[in-house]
Amino acid sequence: MNAVIGKTPFFRLLLPLIAGIITGTAFPGILSASLLIALIGSSCMLLSCFIPHNDQYKFRWLFGAGACFFIFSLPLYQIRQHTESTQLTPPGYGQYDLGIVLDIPQVKPRSIAVNVKTSSPGEKKLVLYLEQTDEARGLNPGDEIIFLSRVEPFRNFGNPDDFDYAGYMKNKGFAGSGYIPAVDWQKTGREMKSIPVMAQRLRGKALDFYRSFDLEGDAYAFICALTLGYKVHLSNDLQEAFRASGTAHVLALSGLHVGIIYAVISLLFSFFGKSGYGFIIRQWLVIIALWGFVFMVGMSPSVVRAAIMLTLFSIGNLHHRNGFSYNSLAAAAFFILIFRPSSLFDVGFQMSFSAVFSILYFNPKLLQLYRTRNRATKYTWNLFCITTSAQLGVFPLVLYHFGTFPTWFFITNMLVVPLVGIIIYAVFPLIIFGLLRSLQWDLITVLYTFFEWIEKTLIELLLRIVYISESIPLAQISDKKISFLQLILLLLFIYAATRFLFSRRPRPLIISLTVLLFFQFTITYKNITCPAPQLTVFNSPGQSDIAVFHNNKRHYPNIPENSFIPHPEKSILLISETNFPAHYAGKPFPLDILILSRQASFDTNKIFALFSPAMIVLDSSIPRYAAAGIEKKCVTLGIGIHDVTKNGAFSLNF
Repeated sequence: MNAVIGKTPFFRLLLPLIAGIITGTAFPGILSASLLIALIGSSCMLLSCFIPHNDQYKFRWLFGAGACFFIFSLPLYQIRQHTESTQLTPPGYGQYDLGIVLDIPQVKPRSIAVNVKTSSPGEKKLVLYLEQTDEARGLNPGDEIIFLSRVEPFRNFGNPDDFDYAGYMKNKGFAGSGYIPAVDWQKTGREMKSIPVMAQRLRGKALDFYRSFDLEGDAYAFICALTLGYKVHLSNDLQEAFRASGTAHVLALSGLHVGIIYAVISLLFSFFGKSGYGFIIRQWLVIIALWGFVFMVGMSPSVVRAAIMLTLFSIGNLHHRNGFSYNSLAAAAFFILIFRPSSLFDVGFQMSFSAVFSILYFNPKLLQLYRTRNRATKYTWNLFCITTSAQLGVFPLVLYHFGTFPTWFFITNMLVVPLVGIIIYAVFPLIIFGLLRSLQWDLITVLYTFFEWIEKTLIELLLRIVYISESIPLAQISDKKISFLQLILLLLFIYAATRFLFSRRPRPLIISLTVLLFFQFTITYKNITCPAPQLTVFNSPGQSDIAVFHNNKRHYPNIPENSFIPHPEKSILLISETNFPAHYAGKPFPLDILILSRQASFDTNKIFALFSPAMIVLDSSIPRYAAAGIEKKCVTLGIGIHDVTKNGAFSLNF
């Protein structure tokens, strides 16, 4: 083997095989790319074990290359599995399926949304909207149901300013959704037992326990989101208030929340001691309890990231090493992306890792600017530095995804973050005394009432601070969305400028100024190439929605019913009336576009007797059965038709 390897370097034999895999000519139809890459990696690592001792240094790259290939094959396999699991085969299939309820059902205005995983044809995650019945309300995580599948793939409305809901659900692993009447499903009586299911049931019991606090709507929704990551009850106004005040991270479970939970769990097991076997047992019990909490709150990327870093921190404690570093952050990203590569496109994943990276980078530098021995001043300064550090890394992502930025975040966070810690800490004695209330001791009842009052008061105080912060003038910069290129340039400028300010070296200054110049060029180019305003008929289910779309905003002109819409080149008529008996025409009036709206009983014969349109646009207020009839008539007459509900928004440049 030594002679063969020496005369013919292994990589010369390996490269043609890799090229064949990439082009699809190697082993066609036999093995998937991920399996082939894993096989190559395993072969390289195995081959490195048989290299003679004298040549091991020369071929030291062999094991490393094999390990890289093998590790790279794991996310490829996960991506393939994720892609297959999010595709309906065939779309909208109609057959009876078995499904396991994955988490707590959500009560909607007209239905009950249930996330299930089917067993055939292949495991698929679906969102089923069940008709509201007592049986549907009584479903619990782990329950098995049989249902007649009427599921369709997710699709967007097709509006130019739409959120990519279909892509979002696919990234979450869901294949489709559908409405299931009460007669088309029932429980089988069987239950699935697993750690995630049991964690979700425990989450449901915690939600029921919070209801006993007699909290108002926003307060109850806030405590559920803060401690359990359950955001179903959050109103749009409350979420907007947190976004505008710069405290939206409080609603998303992250390192702040998990760190507090970790501290409490560590305190509960502190009786094991700080050394010896007791300390080892303590650290492993903390890790197990921490991951139990992660399963209960749904394993979002930010929570998993924090749990991995805290796990490494606990293991580091066993070996007397620091567990918080760039290496632990990279390890967290590595493990998450290996087993769930789609997390890379999750906004929470991006913001969580960006915030922690920026804290590790900026916080030590900011702390050097001011030193004090006063505890209160030191705590305040540390909190300010951490908040500012996190925002420096996150605000470009916020601009990229949402186009907004809170201006008073540093003040609001100084008030809200300490309250969040106290609120979470106060939950634990409430849980303990709540469980002991069955003993009916007067002291326990008094203590429970006292902590319940503290919890309610603190939550109401925090919400008042958030709402006041939102109402401050210029609390939020809006409509400043940036492109992906601008995101990269802005991040480069922030880190290069910071490097210059603390190192005083010329190279970071040159880089930052160059990047800033390119950033300004992108803004100028965007302004020059700004698209023209468009008259748009939006797809808004059940209603007529016509506006001028410009600079990614909707501008609503005053358009009377049954009137012409002004346009410099086209003749456009909007009709929302079906009564034409008093109108006659010797010759149909020519139109470029005829928009039909709101009515279900349009008489196409009368319409075409009065008008001769080149195209008909049906807005989303037209019922489906009426739209189908009009479309059939237009196809017969050779008239172009655009159904907004089916084909997405209709746009026309001014």
